[in-house]
Amino acid sequence: MDVSKKLKDEKYRTSKKVKDLKENFIDHLNLTLGKDFKNATMWDKFYALSLVVKDRVLERWLKTQKKYYESNDVKRVYYLSIEFLMGRLLYNNILNLKIDKEIKKAMDEIGLSLDELSEIEPDAGLGNGGLGRLAACFLDSIATLSYPGYGYGIRYEYGIFKQLIKDGFQVEVPDDWLKNGNPWEIERKDRAVKVKFFGRTESYNDKEGNTRFRWVDTYDVIALPYDTPVVGYGNDVANTLRLWSAKPITEFDFDNFQKGNYVKAVESQAIAGAISKVLYPNDAFYAGRELRLKQEYFFVSASIQDIIRRFKAQFGNNFDIFPEKNVIQLNDTHPALAIPELMRILVDEEFLPWEKAWEITTKTFAYTNHTVMPEALEKWEVHLLERLLPRHLEIMYEINARFLDNVSKYYPGNVEKIRNVSIFEEGHVKQARMANLSVVGSFSVNGVSKLHTEILKERVFKDFYDIWPEKFNNKTNGITQRRWLLQSNPELSKLITDTIGDEWIVNLDHLKNLEKYADDKVFLNEFYKVKQNNKIRLSNYIKKELNIDVNPDSIFDVQVKRLHEYKRQLLNVMHIIYLYQTLKENPGQDIYPRTFIFGAKAAPGYRMAKLIIKLINSVADVINNDKEIAGKIKVIFVPNYNVSLAEIIIPAANVSEQISTAGKEASGTGNMKFALNGALTIGTLDGANIEIKECVGDENIFIFGLTAEQVAKLKESRLYNPYEIYLRNENIRKILDAINNGYFNKKDPDLFKDIFQSLLFGLNGAQADEYMLLADFDSYKTRHKEIDFIYRDKYRWNKKALLNVARVGMFSSDRTIREYARDIWKVKSI
Repeated sequence: MDVSKKLKDEKYRTSKKVKDLKENFIDHLNLTLGKDFKNATMWDKFYALSLVVKDRVLERWLKTQKKYYESNDVKRVYYLSIEFLMGRLLYNNILNLKIDKEIKKAMDEIGLSLDELSEIEPDAGLGNGGLGRLAACFLDSIATLSYPGYGYGIRYEYGIFKQLIKDGFQVEVPDDWLKNGNPWEIERKDRAVKVKFFGRTESYNDKEGNTRFRWVDTYDVIALPYDTPVVGYGNDVANTLRLWSAKPITEFDFDNFQKGNYVKAVESQAIAGAISKVLYPNDAFYAGRELRLKQEYFFVSASIQDIIRRFKAQFGNNFDIFPEKNVIQLNDTHPALAIPELMRILVDEEFLPWEKAWEITTKTFAYTNHTVMPEALEKWEVHLLERLLPRHLEIMYEINARFLDNVSKYYPGNVEKIRNVSIFEEGHVKQARMANLSVVGSFSVNGVSKLHTEILKERVFKDFYDIWPEKFNNKTNGITQRRWLLQSNPELSKLITDTIGDEWIVNLDHLKNLEKYADDKVFLNEFYKVKQNNKIRLSNYIKKELNIDVNPDSIFDVQVKRLHEYKRQLLNVMHIIYLYQTLKENPGQDIYPRTFIFGAKAAPGYRMAKLIIKLINSVADVINNDKEIAGKIKVIFVPNYNVSLAEIIIPAANVSEQISTAGKEASGTGNMKFALNGALTIGTLDGANIEIKECVGDENIFIFGLTAEQVAKLKESRLYNPYEIYLRNENIRKILDAINNGYFNKKDPDLFKDIFQSLLFGLNGAQADEYMLLADFDSYKTRHKEIDFIYRDKYRWNKKALLNVARVGMFSSDRTIREYARDIWKVKSI
């Protein structure tokens, strides 16, 4: 091929012209996939279209990487996260490339629907909840704002699990999202690295007589990277999400095979492959704990090696400037082992003095905390670390000894403070506290909402805050409007753009211009029509998937999030039972029709969470089949909640349930997505609800319940007695008795007794009503009555809903990332 022909072909594969897009599509279908149009499946056509879009993505990706390498002024951001809940990428990439009109026209002319092709793509099984979705939003914003950024994680073969509901119970089956391939990833065998486990350490003297250490007799696996380009909106930037897959050093032991040891011949493949098989293996038993620790070390070791390789390729061994050129953000404690791993490489392999290595390390790492719950602060048994990562344990001991020596100089004799800040927790089983390691090894520690950060400073990390107040800062979470409005709610996006222009897509504060339409009845009517159309879309989905009819004119009251007791799905169910019992006593009572929609996965080993899912479904079975209440209440549990389902559910919601026990939710991002799409929040003063309230106004949100301070004081007083509330509150007593006596599960009347027991007396030594459901119930019920009353006035409700949309501009992840870049990372746009 001559040069002119080659250039012509390259241009054709990156063109935005409809004619070229069509030809590119047919060529990929025929010449890449080996299919003709007539015999190609819809999956083939989705894949071919993805490759058409990928051609245009890769053009930006290559230019972006070249630009980063050509400038010695670039400082790179590395975002380490155990989860990246990316969602479908086809339509997202099309929107960010700004070729949606051309692609739609090209597909129309071929006789295909872009919407139908987009629906074929599976959700990548790379996350579980808010942590992973936040990471995905951040990558979108980093690219859109043109910051040099990389995400690092694990390429899970099966994700967490696919959730089925059988007889009301959650059933977990493998989420085989990669079974047909992934058009977006690029395998990079040339960037594979070796990751070590087990073995032992030995000391030796180097040529200068210095004592050195090496890690020997290890069991090694290969970390094979797969790159997914992350496209910025409307610019020429495409950053990288690099995910690691575990492979054995030797795939196949031919010698054992020849001897008839067929299982042994592939054993190493099974052992290595297990590391990147499933997100969050059940850690209720030892093997599961070991596998999870392997996962965490596997991806941080591979990532740190990769970061150092990239640095050395550009700057050689000049590690003095390492923190000037790199910043590593730890997304919670899962990547905390990156701290001793960087120390190990700098000291043991690059032969830096300890002091210099520690200076570099502590200037490179920043840590984001995502929880205030003590039981959720990750800890690892020392004996497990000693077996799996002996050299890292030695390094952690050294870090701790030097740190505590300094603390004791400033706080002589203060044993309690030394005990609290130590990386190691003494007890029946000695444990390493990964949150403490993250604080000690980082130059910045941030919370993810104002309240959360104050709780970190005043309670969770108070002793660290006393030592290093300058380390602590707040970065309230955000969401990307490209995914959560432009993509998921196209009708509302069009209405907004037609009214105020499209600047909001890259500057969400621009939504404030909608406030002038808050009293415009014509505009509010159009706004209402968009919501109704979204409700009809969700109703159709529910009918198709669950064969349940729901009324689009009812209030869509939605709680979709991970199932955990502190998120209080159970409080929501109690209120539903209250409404049902009220209607049973007086079927003619005037209750505005309400559809309660749940979506949630419970961790496979979390028995109480799974029992609550069963209760929701059992209550739904009773209520949905009771003709006496004439459909005034419907309860829907949507199985296998994921990003793609969220994109259907969130735009349809009228009411957003954000009802966690105050002081428990670090931030939440679902609350932001709902408000951005015109749902009114009913919630506690918890996490980012507080800041949403400040933005949208007290009159446009329904706040109830105890504050975080009141919850803390009530618990400290030990005066909280839920059984007394049960005895004196007739409504609560009737609700709990119905749960306890088998009303909602007559086949097994004792099934829900543990829920009753946990609320009134505690279960397995836990405090009764640990999450204060009974304390908040009456306040919650009262606010719901206000919702019922206000919703009847469509003008008043729609005005409130519009003001939610108009006033939540600060919750863009673009704002959050700008703050990270300015205050923590010290990076500039390229």
